[in-house]
Amino acid sequence: MPNLNRVQIIGRLGKDPEARTTKNGSTVVSFPVAVDRLWRNRDGESRKETDWFTVDAWGKLGQICQKFLGKGRLVFIEGRLLTQRWEQEGEIRYFTKVVAGSMQMLDRPKEVEEHEAEIPHEEALDEAEEE
Repeated sequence: MPNLNRVQIIGRLGKDPEARTTKNGSTVVSFPVAVDRLWRNRDGESRKETDWFTVDAWGKLGQICQKFLGKGRLVFIEGRLLTQRWEQEGEIRYFTKVVAGSMQMLDRPKEVEEHEAEIPHEEALDEAEEE
């Protein structure tokens, strides 16, 4: 029987990515992603709940995440789940995270949006026509 371990999430970074180096010299970049779930209850009231995922990105993907992502950025992450198990004070503990295989930025950096907001719409159109 085939196996499948695949996860896809769309959410916003809870803080800037942080890089660390493992004992064998590999670099991993980690960041939390918040995914909102919206629904209406029986009374028709809007409800919202947020799930948090820790994402690890290795190698070149990690470097890209470190360089281009920041707190609040909207991203699509596809990867696999990894559950770590350890014993602490006689009790077995588990922690599950997402190991990213790919990442897409779904919004634009604030610097670009702020720069475009400073340029009147007509000037932006003129600049685009000149290119």
